[in-house]
Amino acid sequence: MSQTDMIDALDPLDGPVTGLELEAERTAEALVFAAAEPVSESYLAERLPRGVDVARIMWRLVRLYAGRGVNLIRVEDRWAFRTAADLSFVIRRDDTEVRKLSRAALEVLAIIAYHQPVTRAEIEEIRGVQTSRGTLDVLMEAGWVRFRGRRRTPGRPVTLGTTPRFLDHFGLEEIRDLPGLEELKGAGLLSGRIPPDFRIPIPMSAEDLSEDEDPITQLDLEELGLLTPGGGEDE
Repeated sequence: MSQTDMIDALDPLDGPVTGLELEAERTAEALVFAAAEPVSESYLAERLPRGVDVARIMWRLVRLYAGRGVNLIRVEDRWAFRTAADLSFVIRRDDTEVRKLSRAALEVLAIIAYHQPVTRAEIEEIRGVQTSRGTLDVLMEAGWVRFRGRRRTPGRPVTLGTTPRFLDHFGLEEIRDLPGLEELKGAGLLSGRIPPDFRIPIPMSAEDLSEDEDPITQLDLEELGLLTPGGGEDE
């Protein structure tokens, strides 16, 4: 169910609001507002009064902010305040350096988004060319791509997937909201001469491991150079 559908499903007379819920709303509002990144429901549940329905609290806030200049949005199981979509043009970002992704980086990002979990070898097979480590580094520095796990195949290759920051940046609630074949055609992003049997895969959840994946461990991160021995982040 989309965010709009969820708002519509909420009855305006959604039962009486208790003093405990009102205080929980204020607390949740403050926690999300103060956070630099989208806040998970588990994080909120740990900090809200015991016994309150976190989902009810958050969707009440969604409805409260629905017509405002700032909206509360859901990104998978996380929450964040964002400028209303129809007002984004008034936000000036002249002092922000805009970095455009290379065509190679865009191709790799699209493959990871639609085919995740995917290994580097699988990315190269789809693209037909080798993928440089620098291209992956750019996507990881942006916070859009992460190491997911290790494939249960010879060599145990690392699998890649997208992050909540990727969803947040592109205005997606979940990975299944990526545009499908007809939407991409309508936007002029696909050639009219594509093969008749061409299909766009439906990506699985960015969080759930597939049946042939093992989770990334500390030893894996050390091997990949993401952690120094002992668990500290590599500077």
